[in-house]
Amino acid sequence: MEKFYLTTTLPYVNADPHIGFAFEMVHADIIARYKRLRGFDVFFNTGTDEHGQKIADKANSEGKDTQAYVDEYAAKFKTLRDTLGLSYTHFTRTTDPHHQSAAQTFWKLCEAAGDIYKKQYRVKYCVGCELEKTDSELVDGRCPLHANAELEIREEENYFFRFSKYGDALLTLYAANPDFIVPATRANEIKAFVERGLEDFSISRLKEKMSWGIPVPGDDTHVMYVWFDALINYISTTGWPEKADFDGYWPGVQIAGKDNLRQQSAMWQAMLMSAQLPTSKTIWIHGFITSDGQKMSKSLGNVIDPLTIVSEYSTDALRYFLARHVHPFEDSDFTMERFKDAYNGNLANGLGNQISRVMKLAETHLVSPVAVTDEPLEEAFCAALDRFAIHEAMDIVFSHIQKGDEYIQSTEPFKRIKSEDEAVKAGAVADIEKLVQHIYKIATHLSPFMPETAERIKDAIQRNKMPPAPLFLRKE
Repeated sequence: MEKFYLTTTLPYVNADPHIGFAFEMVHADIIARYKRLRGFDVFFNTGTDEHGQKIADKANSEGKDTQAYVDEYAAKFKTLRDTLGLSYTHFTRTTDPHHQSAAQTFWKLCEAAGDIYKKQYRVKYCVGCELEKTDSELVDGRCPLHANAELEIREEENYFFRFSKYGDALLTLYAANPDFIVPATRANEIKAFVERGLEDFSISRLKEKMSWGIPVPGDDTHVMYVWFDALINYISTTGWPEKADFDGYWPGVQIAGKDNLRQQSAMWQAMLMSAQLPTSKTIWIHGFITSDGQKMSKSLGNVIDPLTIVSEYSTDALRYFLARHVHPFEDSDFTMERFKDAYNGNLANGLGNQISRVMKLAETHLVSPVAVTDEPLEEAFCAALDRFAIHEAMDIVFSHIQKGDEYIQSTEPFKRIKSEDEAVKAGAVADIEKLVQHIYKIATHLSPFMPETAERIKDAIQRNKMPPAPLFLRKE
């Protein structure tokens, strides 16, 4: 079996899971399930990012031991496996002993390459991003992603990574691999960033000021900067460095938000080059989820809780909306009104109604289950998913649902089956069998997106019975 590696970013455990991370997880899971459907041996990684100033501050504000705090939040993120119907194979925590050891080994490799050095520096720092900020990145003197927080001015001696050394190598990587970063707009953005010239970045913090991090090898007065540490999870999860060949899975595909573009497609790639390890295969960058055109925030009261949606509508209802109505590359608006309209129109009245109609005909008029056959996945469907255009693949599936409704209306097997003409009745039976095969094909194509629904459809076909309950109850 050909191996396929896919990883999400690791969410920072300073807040409960939100719809934005649910979106990233579900899109990644869809690709993982699709690849398995195509016969790949899939390594699907996610986890939690548990070091850094924000974590230490949050634990302190809640009066909790920091390790106990991250243990609590890691457990919350693990519950998403069932809530969102996820099929990841590995869950990496950056406080895991193996990851910490791997991060220290990686540091030593970069150090041996001459790419780590110490210097005194003064910088404007955004705690929200855990990143240094140049004046050109600021709006009215603040980070545009965390405009409510003042920047910190930091002046201390830190270890630095020689990022400036890798500008030409990064541009060569991008030129040699046109699809290395998708979509192309993000590829152009990072190329322009690199072409402007790279500045070395800090990769440590003084332990006396920020103790919650992985110790720097050979210097117990410093801990690793959270970004340097966290990025290494993408390979530590494979068993590296003990498994020097990454168990055959690396390099792979990484999915990340547009606010991670620099870290994933430039900083991390330069770090890999320094350590003389293979660079990533593809960096898939997605947009943000907004609500009524505004960024979601607790202060605006427009945050959408994925757990609440699942509780009221079901896991697959949420997965459907995130797959078909949230763009895989650009910002998308998510309101409960849009969600409810899509749910009623396309799931309750569309997919659910067609399955009920077809299986009612089959249960009533067929003497035994239809002997369905697996057909190859549709070429256009595969082409869409191979370039991560998840919404296009879902549109293809739902176009077939529409075609099924049109076929029922044009052939009217529900009327012809009552005919006293045996030839007409036989034709109606053949049409019902054809419709059962049709919904089986739909279920197969739906399985990466809505796995529970696909199984319920196939179970109904196997038993030649209506589903015991409607797939999707209409919501008033």
